[in-house]
Amino acid sequence: MHPVELLERYWNHTSFRPLQEEIITSVIEKNDVFVLLPTGGGKSLCFQIPALIHEGICIVISPLIALMKDQVNTLKQKGIKSIALTSGISYAELDTLLDNCIYGNYKFLYLSPERLQQPIVQERIQQMNVSLIAVDEAHCISQWGNDFRPAYAQIGQLRQWHPHVNVIALTATAKTEVIEDTIQALDLLDPKLFKGSFYRANVCFSVIKTNDKLFHLEQLLNKHKGSSIIYVRNRKGTEELQNYLSGKGFSAAAYHGGITNKDKQDRLNDWLNERVSIMVATTAFGMGIDKANVSSVIHYHLPESLESYYQEAGRAGRNGADAQAVILTKKTDEDQLKQQFLGSLPSVADIKLIYNKLCNYFQISYGEGHQTVHQFNFKDFCKTYKLPATKTYNALLVLDRNSIISLNQRFSYRTSIQFICSNEEVFKYTEKHPNAEPAIKSLLRTYGGIFDFETKVNLELVAS
Repeated sequence: MHPVELLERYWNHTSFRPLQEEIITSVIEKNDVFVLLPTGGGKSLCFQIPALIHEGICIVISPLIALMKDQVNTLKQKGIKSIALTSGISYAELDTLLDNCIYGNYKFLYLSPERLQQPIVQERIQQMNVSLIAVDEAHCISQWGNDFRPAYAQIGQLRQWHPHVNVIALTATAKTEVIEDTIQALDLLDPKLFKGSFYRANVCFSVIKTNDKLFHLEQLLNKHKGSSIIYVRNRKGTEELQNYLSGKGFSAAAYHGGITNKDKQDRLNDWLNERVSIMVATTAFGMGIDKANVSSVIHYHLPESLESYYQEAGRAGRNGADAQAVILTKKTDEDQLKQQFLGSLPSVADIKLIYNKLCNYFQISYGEGHQTVHQFNFKDFCKTYKLPATKTYNALLVLDRNSIISLNQRFSYRTSIQFICSNEEVFKYTEKHPNAEPAIKSLLRTYGGIFDFETKVNLELVAS
């Protein structure tokens, strides 16, 4: 069946958006492809239609459970057999679902990079008739990406198991070095690169510098009455701002990683179905959520990067109607952001200092020690020289990348951990056991899949 026929049959459209048809044709021709399209540009169709044309199952690596559920539910509604390996699946159910992918004529298998690390998943994928490998939010694979996730670095295994299957990598945000790093990490062969225009004529982008954010926020919300997203830096801030807006008569809900899965789903459904107008959320909200009539995206705090800002702001005005994307900022926001991110990045002087301290720690003369092997206690090293753990760790990674030192693989990953209770139960536990709170928060911040599967962690880094 021709791509346009599939588009009309399943999506009720008679023509593609810009670049979609060229990308789909290239994928059908079995090329490796890297796709850079703006948020709302229709990236999913670029692998879904080729997968429907070819025999076999398409493996889709996706970073968020919400994104997987949303896309799989949409495909199922169209009568397309699809499976998502989400959290809460028992081992027996996982076993059955994977067998269905091998024998049940399914077209799509969605899973996270962390799920891909499970031995049973790896074993069964090697038995599948794979037609295409799609890596969504591919910038996460790059160490230079703003959403770097270590488990993404292992996706290249799929290429080893199915060397003759082509790969499509998709993202809405990637600088040149991220694209190059991602292409190398995925071992893309002579990839065709497609870059769409990021110009959004219907979205008004603005920055308001003010010492009274709440006043300007109310003005913006009163002026634009439709659905809105307000991005806040932390969980506590979402609750406080939601309570403030509700007290002012606005219809608002809070969304963050600390609420139960049921509350997340209920609040999301309320917002999607117009029962709530305003979603006050951390940046975890929005990826993979398809709501066309968002009239305002407001950043109450400065976004983490230009790439993440464009991705988040791009959720405004997907229906083509006029919309606004606004940053509210004051001087202290800039100082806090610099302290949060720049404080963990080592300077050249920091890297030289760490190298000198390493030589002292191992009692090696400066410039000597070639090909020698040493046992390294990271926590003791930081304690001995009173070094900040995160900056020191990043400095060691820089030395490793530049072949000054060679870190054993065990340095980064030693122990596997999985939280088998809910988010809510974890936070209740930390309230009762405050001594455990720093370590638990460090685990939650660093390892995104720790609630869903066994996740390899660096205990020395967490402990420090």
